[in-house]
Amino acid sequence: MDRTLPFTTTFNFRDVGGYTGHEGRTVVWRRLFRSDSLHRLESGDTDAFAALGVRTVIDLRRPREVTRDGRVPEYVGLGYRHIHPEHQDWDEIPYEEKLGVARYLANRYHDLAEQGVAGISAAVGVIADEAASPVVVHCVAGKDRTGVVCALTLSVLGVSDEDIATDYALSTAASARFSAFLATRKIVVADVPRPYFSSPAEAMLIFLKELRERHGSAEGYLLAAGITPAQLDSLRVHLLADPTAR
Repeated sequence: MDRTLPFTTTFNFRDVGGYTGHEGRTVVWRRLFRSDSLHRLESGDTDAFAALGVRTVIDLRRPREVTRDGRVPEYVGLGYRHIHPEHQDWDEIPYEEKLGVARYLANRYHDLAEQGVAGISAAVGVIADEAASPVVVHCVAGKDRTGVVCALTLSVLGVSDEDIATDYALSTAASARFSAFLATRKIVVADVPRPYFSSPAEAMLIFLKELRERHGSAEGYLLAAGITPAQLDSLRVHLLADPTAR
């Protein structure tokens, strides 16, 4: 299976299947996707997107971001859930070079996990519902809010921190593709702090390690957030391959 799916105007769309989870079982392909904002999907892309059979889009953007840019194009059978995990705007937390990108990002992910706990719990709850699958979860860049939700989901499935961090770091290439797209459209982007376009694996490794120190595990965090044991079981049932299947 190809992990990264090429679209013309969406740059960070990929499948999170294929990683090894509990008891050596594999995360099922084509059940859970992650992406940057889907509002830019154009005619040819919408056909390719529909061909994936996606049933549910989880949009993690702030309400003002949805109002500003719009949402995924509609088609019959596609469910849309706008779930915004409340958290402090990064523009209110200046980046200091001495802190380093990985540490800054890990701090922001901790803020998101603590401040946006209700939204994160709701998003994982949708992913846990087999009837909603296949699911695409996205934000603006598809690396931060989306990265945390996908990291927690994969951790519950038993995927190693190293594989989760490797998947997260794939957003680095997506940022380069997005920058190239902006250049071809002659769109000038104001200078932004490095963390906004960075996704070093170290940031996710720090976040997961410290989340475990605070909550015991991703499962412990999600259970405290309101996810039920039955929902965690459902995640593992429909997102991990049946070991007896051939």
